Amino acid sequence: MDTIWNELHEAAKKVRKERKISNYVTCGEVSAAILSRSGKIYTGICVDTCSTLGICAERNAIFQMLTNGEQEIDKVLAILPDGSCGAPCGACRELMVQLMPDTYQGIEIMLDYTAQRIVTLGELTPEWWI
Repeated sequence: MDTIWNELHEAAKKVRKERKISNYVTCGEVSAAILSRSGKIYTGICVDTCSTLGICAERNAIFQMLTNGEQEIDKVLAILPDGSCGAPCGACRELMVQLMPDTYQGIEIMLDYTAQRIVTLGELTPEWWI
């Protein structure tokens, strides 16, 4: 497997710390690492609230990337609560499509780290409204 996927997996594992913040907020059940086109890794964790104020780990990582002046995504890896990897939700996919409407199809996503199964966002979302 490409060593960058190992780096992304380790970066996501490093920030994944499930914890209860209050009776209304938990976080860290899911973590994500994004590789920007420049080669920098950005991480994020999910924040779950009792209302709609929460955020997915992938979008959190994307927002970190945007905060640091970048907007192009190359690779995405998310670690789920059971420790496996999985696909981004619809909201995360939507954000990636809107950030990169002409090139989102090429974003690589790790679906299964153990089996080294990688797909593109174009395969997951072949026909988007954009």
